[in-house]
Amino acid sequence: MTMFYRGSLWLCFFLCSSLAGAAEWREVKSEHFVVYYKKAPLRFVENTSTRAEDNYRRTAVSLGFTRYKGWTWSGRVKIYIYDDAADYQAASGLGWAAGSVQTRAKTISAFPAAQGFFDSTLPHEIGHIIFRDFVGSEAAVPLWLEEGAAMYQEESGRWGADAEVRQIIEQGKFIPLEDLTRLELGRDSDRELVRIFYVEAASLTSFLIDEGEMYRFARLCRELNSGTRFEWALKKAYMKYQTINALEADWKGHLNHEKK
Repeated sequence: MTMFYRGSLWLCFFLCSSLAGAAEWREVKSEHFVVYYKKAPLRFVENTSTRAEDNYRRTAVSLGFTRYKGWTWSGRVKIYIYDDAADYQAASGLGWAAGSVQTRAKTISAFPAAQGFFDSTLPHEIGHIIFRDFVGSEAAVPLWLEEGAAMYQEESGRWGADAEVRQIIEQGKFIPLEDLTRLELGRDSDRELVRIFYVEAASLTSFLIDEGEMYRFARLCRELNSGTRFEWALKKAYMKYQTINALEADWKGHLNHEKK
């Protein structure tokens, strides 16, 4: 499934096979990650390892995953740092991609010169892996929820989203939550639709976490992990939201209150 990000956010791909070759890689290991590199500066590689560990600890806490066991040494996430954009894109076959994640394989691929690597790409991709690791790879999760949880980890991924959604509502471009929940995006999706999708996803997920109490968000994710359909999981976790329309109304109310 291909996903598009807006602005400084990065194109993220769930690929079926590893981008990495076997023989040429050197590695730097930490408790939860192995960073593979070829000619990338060692200082950058070591910084990647340190920042990845920081993001690992922060992400689970920020999503309320207090019971999250994480991955062990033998299941460490692999981060492949390609030499440059040409090296990465030659390996991926994606001439316009800046980074990629494979959540099941727990693999992240990127290159040093990717703009926003430490502030956006790395925390976002680790967010994807931890979120999916917690809810389970087979859970039926709305795309907006998964992307919103990943964007919540970025330095700037969620800031300003509320103001943008208010503007979208005023312009009559708002995507109702029922439609947002069914929406699937692809390479040929309209860019404005993609932009609106990600803005709404960032705003709504932040609302569920920050305004709806973090422990309820974690319970929502645990319900999804157990196979509960999203609307039922929402009802069990938040109780006051008997339907997704009720959630939408409360979210919009919050946006209107912020505006005043």
